[in-house]
Amino acid sequence: MTSLATLPGFLAYFVTGIVLLGGAMAIYLRVTPHAEIAMIRGGNAGAAIAFGGAMIGFCLPIASAFSHSVNIVDAAVWSLVALAVQIGVFFVVAKVLGSDWRAAMERGEVAGAILKASASVAVGLLNAACLST
Repeated sequence: MTSLATLPGFLAYFVTGIVLLGGAMAIYLRVTPHAEIAMIRGGNAGAAIAFGGAMIGFCLPIASAFSHSVNIVDAAVWSLVALAVQIGVFFVVAKVLGSDWRAAMERGEVAGAILKASASVAVGLLNAACLST
């Protein structure tokens, strides 16, 4: 069955992508000053929006790296670059939002979370596009 001939490659890249995403989100959760998962479990919409945007913003360059890299190691390296960029975006947007952004997030306010999510996705798109050059 030739249609399944590339299944091992697919599985290798898919599992690597899941590991990269899981690792990136674990690192992201460690460097951000919130307990996002606990906040999300508690029904905090702002935390869910911001974290979801960060996740999408990181997946976009992983997908691009997988599409444009010469091998899985090259893709993983570029995915780590994407992670560094996403963490940088978090802190830049936090600076733009001002000193009250942490308390606003903990109160579940969504305006700052929407900006964070949007910036993460926008930069993720740029990051993905730059990986294809």
